[in-house]
This record gives sequence, C-alpha cells and structure tokens, in this order.
Amino acid sequence: MQLTEIIGFAAAIFTTLAYVPQFMKVWRSRSAKDVSLRMYLMMCTGVFLWLVFGIRLRSLPIILANGVTLVLTLAILGLKIRHK
Repeated sequence: MQLTEIIGFAAAIFTTLAYVPQFMKVWRSRSAKDVSLRMYLMMCTGVFLWLVFGIRLRSLPIILANGVTLVLTLAILGLKIRHK
C-alpha cells in the first residue's frame, strides 16, 4: 500500500467517524432541534457527489469514506425529519 493510500484511508476514517457523535446524540435524545436541515441536505448532496467521483476514479478510500458518510448523514437527516 502506498503512502498516499494510507493517508487517504486515515482521512476517510477520521472524517467518517466525525458524524458518529452527532448521530448518537440525536438518537439518544430523540431531539434534532439543533441540527440544521439545510446543512444536512447540502452535506448529503456533496457526499453523494464525492461517492460518484470516487467510483469514477475507482478510489477505494474515497468510495468507502463517502459511502459510509452518506449512510450516516442520511440517518441524521432522517432523524431530523422524524424528530422535528
């Protein structure tokens, strides 16, 4: 594995895991009043586009990071809509 791929995987892990605390907070509290709907709509769109970009490049770090991040951001968005 090349250094560039290792850096990519490390970045993917940290940026993806950054969404876990927000998800857990909303899940546990059953409140998403402090979560911005617009921000998560834009974030989901951007992450989806990064995922497509990664697929087109066949870049595993980009695909994995954005695939998991998309699931987490969509989950937070879903909780925002559900617990409005």
